[in-house]
Amino acid sequence: MKNTFASTLLWVTGCLMAPGAHAEKADRYKNMFVEAEEFRSDDLNQVMVYTGRVVVTKGTLLMRGYKLELRQDPQGNQFATLTEEAGKKAFFRQKREGLDEFLEAEAQTIEYDGKTDVVKFAQRAEMRRYQGANLSAQLTGELIVYDNKTDVFTGSGKGAASGATGSGRVRIMLAPKNSTGDATGSNPTAVPALRSSTSLSGDKK
Repeated sequence: MKNTFASTLLWVTGCLMAPGAHAEKADRYKNMFVEAEEFRSDDLNQVMVYTGRVVVTKGTLLMRGYKLELRQDPQGNQFATLTEEAGKKAFFRQKREGLDEFLEAEAQTIEYDGKTDVVKFAQRAEMRRYQGANLSAQLTGELIVYDNKTDVFTGSGKGAASGATGSGRVRIMLAPKNSTGDATGSNPTAVPALRSSTSLSGDKK
């Protein structure tokens, strides 16, 4: 990754978020919709398994991947584990409440806990914050955890499990405040485009 600095283990609070910004709170109470090529319900273990070009939407929340394992507790809380397709990491996107901002993330595995409102991105994880169409912050590591209730991020380069590969470091890029270009300022027109989340059927990122 270009123009980043690193540390072995970094507690990240607010570097990806605008002050007071949270994910859309209403998303937690919206219906969840899932599309996939195949579906299997395991009644014994109370797990639903979706495979093949999986697309999940829940309000402004969008997730895409190859395999989704989904369960729901008696209180209606949903728990999802989404894994990547070969050569293409699982993808997550959600709007920031009351702002023209979006949070995007990619990883080999994405775990969503609807009860605690915590999302985990494990193995080759990358998280980005966009203000409009401008990339304002970026974090990479082997494990990134976002607590939506407290608006706190943690990042680790050591991985979520023993034997996980990686550099052992997390890396962060922060664009200059009010900047409309990249972090170097060398090309102010080179702004990454947001990925569309308006269509359930689209699998391009």
